[in-house]
Amino acid sequence: MGAATASSDEGDGLKRFDRVFDVGADDVDELGHVNNAVWVRWVQDIAVAHWRAVAPSTLLDAVYWVVTRHEVDYRANVGPGARVIAETWVGDAPKGARFDRFVRFADVDGRLLVEARTTWAMVDAATGRLRRIRPPDIAFLS
Repeated sequence: MGAATASSDEGDGLKRFDRVFDVGADDVDELGHVNNAVWVRWVQDIAVAHWRAVAPSTLLDAVYWVVTRHEVDYRANVGPGARVIAETWVGDAPKGARFDRFVRFADVDGRLLVEARTTWAMVDAATGRLRRIRPPDIAFLS
C-alpha cells in the first residue's frame, strides 16, 4: 500500500481522500486479476484510513463503523504489479446513524476500474448500539 492524502474538492465541498494500493500476488485470483473480495477489502481499508485521518480524537475510541450495504460495479481488471489509485468521499449528510460513502478506483492512466457505494452505520463503542450521527461527529464531511 502507498500513501494517503486528504483533500477538499472544490466542486461539492466534501472532503475527498486518496490512497494508492499496489497489487500484490496475494491480491490476484486464478483469472490473473484482482479478486472481487480484495476490492471490497480495499473499500474498507480506505474508509477506515479516511476516518482516522479526519476524525476528532475524542471519537476515535468512542465509536466504530459497520458496513450495512456494499454496491460494487466492476469496470475493468488489473493484475499483479499494478498500481491502483483510490478516491473516497461521503455523499449526502448522514441520516440517523447511517451515511453513504463512495469509492472510485482507477489505474495510473485514469482508467476507471471499480466504483463502490457503501452504507455505513455509526456504533457507540460503549453500548454496542447504533448512534445517531450528530454535527460534531461529521468532521469528515466538511
